[in-house]
Amino acid sequence: MRPKKPKKISFEAKHNHFSPLTQQHIITEEILLDKEELEAIRLKDFENLNQEECSRLMDISQPTFHRLLKQARKKVALMLIKGQSLKIKI
Repeated sequence: MRPKKPKKISFEAKHNHFSPLTQQHIITEEILLDKEELEAIRLKDFENLNQEECSRLMDISQPTFHRLLKQARKKVALMLIKGQSLKIKI
């Protein structure tokens, strides 16, 4: 297995934990979102850049960027659909 190549991240989240409000205040299952995954969502979905620009800014290949984005979107979807908590790994 190849060692992980460091990825460029130019954003620091102000909040690192998001949890749904429940009537019973039950702690839900927690999903961990890597900083790299958050950066991928920020660049593609918030900054509205194309994948080529995003991968260049993160200093990774386009296929690697696509995998990160796909993983991140899946985790956000789980959070929204299943009402799970989301924590950004610092």
